[in-house]
Amino acid sequence: MSDARHIKSALISVFHKDGLEPIVAELKRLGVTIYSTGGTQAAIEAMGADVVPVEAVTDYPSILGGRVKTLHPKVFGGILNRRNHEGDQAQMAEYNLPNIDLVVVDLYPFEATVASGASEADIVEKIDIGGIALIRGAAKNFKDVVVVPSMNDYGTLVELLKRDGVTSLDERKALAARGFRVSSHYDTMIHAHLSESGLDQGGVDTLNLSVPQSRTLRYGENPHQAGQYFGDLDSLLKPLHGKSLSYNNLLDVDAAVQLMEEFKDDAPTFAILKHNNACGCATRDTLAQAYADALAGDPTSAFGGVLIANRAIDLATANHIHELFCEVVIAPGFDDDAFAALSRKKNRILLERQPGELPKSTVRSALNGYLVQVRDNGMEAADSWTCTTAAGRPESAEDLLFALKLVKHTKSNTVVFVKNGQLLASGTGQTSRVDALKQAVEKAKNFGFDLNGSSMASDAFFPFPDCVELAANAGAVAVIQPGGSINDQKSIDACDARGLAMYTTGVRHFRH
Repeated sequence: MSDARHIKSALISVFHKDGLEPIVAELKRLGVTIYSTGGTQAAIEAMGADVVPVEAVTDYPSILGGRVKTLHPKVFGGILNRRNHEGDQAQMAEYNLPNIDLVVVDLYPFEATVASGASEADIVEKIDIGGIALIRGAAKNFKDVVVVPSMNDYGTLVELLKRDGVTSLDERKALAARGFRVSSHYDTMIHAHLSESGLDQGGVDTLNLSVPQSRTLRYGENPHQAGQYFGDLDSLLKPLHGKSLSYNNLLDVDAAVQLMEEFKDDAPTFAILKHNNACGCATRDTLAQAYADALAGDPTSAFGGVLIANRAIDLATANHIHELFCEVVIAPGFDDDAFAALSRKKNRILLERQPGELPKSTVRSALNGYLVQVRDNGMEAADSWTCTTAAGRPESAEDLLFALKLVKHTKSNTVVFVKNGQLLASGTGQTSRVDALKQAVEKAKNFGFDLNGSSMASDAFFPFPDCVELAANAGAVAVIQPGGSINDQKSIDACDARGLAMYTTGVRHFRH
């Protein structure tokens, strides 16, 4: 084949030396000239192969503590020269440049260094310069040169070398594409680190996204839509059992994980979600009771839902869950007998919550661009609330905080009713706050809940006093909301007239 190229020389410069042995063995077998420097050179020589030091080619030593080693015209001329270009070849002969047919690189571990909590000085030293340049140079000249841009590609190279080191144009082009992907991701991670505080300060002027991990989903939101997931899901959730997560599963799981973050340090808490909203939630002395009371909140919507707990699931809880058809169960752990009980249904997805943290910002497509914002973190503690009515109800503080956590993670417009650490009802995703409140009251009635003595939370202010009037009529005794309406005083007066305590937080938690 006319586009075939025979590997006769190789430049190897890698951070991770593990996995090089099979490559070195094949290069020795083929009689390939190996160029290298520093620690890589020493490792290859220890494997019994001869190495030509890069310094012998460049007539220049490694300088600046190893910051400059391969950045030299004799190295990059050997990589970038066009083998069928008369002018290039004349200059190769004039300056006595060696051809380099194969470039093997494994970059400094920048991401891992950042994740380790290393100092800024250590992080900066893990910004690879020469390696990136080698990858880009070799990838650019894929018509003649093979690039291996990561230790993840060592196996691919071994297979190519076993064919006597002969490669096709398509193979070199595929590795070149891989090289630019590695390079692009590496630079994106550096950019993200150096500008990580920029979003808070309004200083990010370019959105760079690079997520190499991907999985193809059965379909998207609907069967006629193709779907993929990009991300390192395993750092947050370890799959233990069941079928693969679908697009809609992932949206519900995301909502569930975000909600339970608010309760992770609380007493045993269980939540059930459907279509990204909690349809049941309760905090109790035992997880089994928390599950039972969460289910009671809306057993109809719970069918096919996503379940999440802030404690390891025990057998008593698992036996109750097993009676319900549910798609996903999430918990920080599962007792052995609980896992055995829940895994009796082969398609039920069991996920173990891992200690990984959620991203600091959110990204969402809109029109022909993206909306980026800081994640809605934090929760307003009771000592930061303002009591706006003549009298407060300190005894309602726990329920008000419980309601506030729920309303923050429910689609707007929304109100929720809570009593004794249990979600009684919510009105979700309504076009008016009055409709949201009426929906919640009606749901509570349908499931036999008495709203007398309950606490209500709203995700935004009340534009008119009608909402607090309806809440008081339903039996609520305390309400919490952001405040900030020009009609706040009218709502406050309506609360005072009906003995309803009102607290404001000053913070709105819309969720569209």
